[in-house]
Amino acid sequence: MPKVNRIAERKNVLRELIKADKPTIGTHVHSIWPGVVEVIGHSGSMDYVEFTGQYAPYDLFSLENFGRAVDLFDHMSSMIKLDQEPRIFQAERAVGSGIQNLLFADIRSVDDAKEAVAGMRAETPNSGGLAGVSMTRDMGYVFPNVDLPDFVKATEEGVVAIMIEKKPAIDDLDAILSVEGVDMVQFGPGDYSMSIGIAGNYDHPDIKKAEKLTIDTCLKKGIRPRVEINEWEEAKPYMDMGVIDFCIGWDLTTIYGYCQEQGEGLSKLLGR
Repeated sequence: MPKVNRIAERKNVLRELIKADKPTIGTHVHSIWPGVVEVIGHSGSMDYVEFTGQYAPYDLFSLENFGRAVDLFDHMSSMIKLDQEPRIFQAERAVGSGIQNLLFADIRSVDDAKEAVAGMRAETPNSGGLAGVSMTRDMGYVFPNVDLPDFVKATEEGVVAIMIEKKPAIDDLDAILSVEGVDMVQFGPGDYSMSIGIAGNYDHPDIKKAEKLTIDTCLKKGIRPRVEINEWEEAKPYMDMGVIDFCIGWDLTTIYGYCQEQGEGLSKLLGR
């Protein structure tokens, strides 16, 4: 039986840009509909699309179709944001569906960060990973339908991103960001504000201090800090801090803003 070379042939755009020390641009989607992925791909301006699986409903069939849609575009890769539990199961099934990069939410400790890295990597003597052989889409469904060294290489190239959004994570930030295999980090002001008892007070000096500490520590350790923004103009202050990785916009936020603005304008015109 001929081998399926999808893993070997499919480049990980996000990993390649990181290796080349180039900026990266992603966008978020709550919709798992492949058509949304194709629209984003046709725009030609996004390096990867992140399915925010922590917030949106999905099933295992839709994950595969998401992966297939991303594969239509050579200039774009994929990411999924995972819940804190069961993160290893979700990581396995996401990678098995062809989603190349993982964002782990709710990291609180060094052990959490180590588990995140292990959830991405193949279980080999050197990797400390947990992923094994599976009859999933990335491996051609029928074992052994791919060369296992190609599978191992793909898991090594998968980008491991983690959220720093809890007080214990900030308290132990240096140790957490010393975990080998963490590639990208994002500070989460919402969860952090709750964890220190000032929920929603995003302009509080303690929030700004924790965000800057996260970015500065990442840069010192050679890890890529990523920042979420709503509009491109918001990037400049972070660029001045050394950030070159951004995830811009959400599909639901765009729809909400459009309906709010246009509906309100039309209502006024109609005298409602």
